[in-house]
Amino acid sequence: MLEAAGSPWFFAYVILPLLIFIARVCDMSLDTIRVIFMAKGIKYLPAVIGFFEVIIWLVAIGQVMNNLTNVVCYVAYGAGFASGTIVGMAIEEKLSLGLTSVRIITKEDPSELMQYLRSHNYGVTSVDGEGGTGPVKMVFTIIKRQDLSHVVGIIKEFHPNAFYSIEDVKSVAEGVFPEQRHGVFVLLDYFRPDRKGR
Repeated sequence: MLEAAGSPWFFAYVILPLLIFIARVCDMSLDTIRVIFMAKGIKYLPAVIGFFEVIIWLVAIGQVMNNLTNVVCYVAYGAGFASGTIVGMAIEEKLSLGLTSVRIITKEDPSELMQYLRSHNYGVTSVDGEGGTGPVKMVFTIIKRQDLSHVVGIIKEFHPNAFYSIEDVKSVAEGVFPEQRHGVFVLLDYFRPDRKGR
């Protein structure tokens, strides 16, 4: 077993493709996160991520070009590309960056829901509307994405049959948000171009 592990064949068809796969997962994960950060309006961090991303990519593509007759390297390169995209999206979902707009439409009185949201420092606006079956109340709030599951749970608790939609928001001029930012979320604020000094 040890002799096989040290053989040129084992390195060429097992170790090298595995390293290429890992490198591609890393660089594609960084690429996905970089693009998402750019879409969120974060200015400088994507440049730092891009620096490391291109170095990893150069290492991976260099090994593929040095082993053009090794089909396993091609498979590892492609599999790493696909897997890295999925991993990057999963990481971004865990980070829950940015703002989200929640629009709630209900036939019932939303006063209790609005009072509850305001008591937890969420900014809320309501307007009257006309639905397909009669008058409705429309409630709007812009929240941090990290709070989305909590707010959706509140909506379902107060208005289980309410219609609601969720949209990404790139930036806002002013707003009321709960003070719950910690760790990476505070750090990322320093990279935003529209961040105001204190």
